[in-house]
Amino acid sequence: MSSENLNTLLEGHVASLYEAGKLDDALRVAGTALRNARQAVEDDEANYPVLVNALEILANLNRQAGDFAKSESLYQEGLESAAKCRVPQEQLARLRSGLAMLYDFSQREEAAIPLYDQAILDYESVTPPKSKESAELRNNLAMIYKSLGRYALAEQHYLMSLESLERLYGRDSERVAAVFNNLGSLYYTAGFPEQAKEMHVEALDIRQQVLGAEHAEVAQSYTNLATACYDLEDDAGVQENYEKSLRILEQHLDTHSDSYEQTGEDYIAVLENLGEPKKAASLRKRMDKVLGRN
Repeated sequence: MSSENLNTLLEGHVASLYEAGKLDDALRVAGTALRNARQAVEDDEANYPVLVNALEILANLNRQAGDFAKSESLYQEGLESAAKCRVPQEQLARLRSGLAMLYDFSQREEAAIPLYDQAILDYESVTPPKSKESAELRNNLAMIYKSLGRYALAEQHYLMSLESLERLYGRDSERVAAVFNNLGSLYYTAGFPEQAKEMHVEALDIRQQVLGAEHAEVAQSYTNLATACYDLEDDAGVQENYEKSLRILEQHLDTHSDSYEQTGEDYIAVLENLGEPKKAASLRKRMDKVLGRN
């Protein structure tokens, strides 16, 4: 049986164990496969592609299991082994993006950036291009650039991600709405509340169409709009959007009580700043009742 067929069987077996909730068994099978692959490379270096595949599978499993240090080590070894043989460009992209996301998660942004960049190029160079994957990585990369204050680069990657996702899914997609939301957050942070408001209106419109008017993500868009309105000194818009957000979140207290409480606290602070102490006190009383704090 060819190494490609063996890899497919291994991936399928590990995936079936993981999906059945048998993570320990999946890790054991993948670990045994890796030990065998390392031995196979010692016997014949032509087996390096088998080793790369085994490393990728176990790295993915360890990431899903929350062992990020082990996963990181395996992704690194996978890339080092891939440099010694020919592997598909898409596999290189997966290895690079997997390691980039671990660096990103652990706030090693500068180490993540070149890996994201190369993974994006890898995904876009295959035939046909993996536009969905590259768009998602651009979104991640934009978040890093935003956190580093490199707003122009963040905007560039958000816009390229948006273009790809709209082409793939059309405008009415939660993926598209999420990028509009992220663009709004970027413009707000960069000091452009008018542009931020425009992006959050786009996100709100799409979410209402796709998710329904009472979805928790719609509430998030209302909160973001309220924040932009505050900077634009649109007091009526601030109150209208905060109140719509809280009304929706009250319907989702079982899963979004923290969001409800944080949004309410933010609105109370805004009301006090706007010289509305009675409204602030009334809201506080209502929140205490809704959250069972009376």
